[in-house]
Amino acid sequence: MHPQTVTDPTRCPLCGQSNACAMETERASGQPQPPCWCTQVDFSPALLDRLPPEARRQACICRTCAERAAPAPG
Repeated sequence: MHPQTVTDPTRCPLCGQSNACAMETERASGQPQPPCWCTQVDFSPALLDRLPPEARRQACICRTCAERAAPAPG
């Protein structure tokens, strides 16, 4: 039997830093939040492929990781 890894929905599954997810804050606190920053960002398939399988659809990627993976303008 393999132990299950628990994903912290408040932490980026790529770097472990806070993901500042407004949707998770609202779920945990019950207090309405403004739309999350992540609703305005396109996450590339390559970035999403880097997520551990157990973290997919469980925790948001943080803004720093998302920006690092974004294509350079121009």
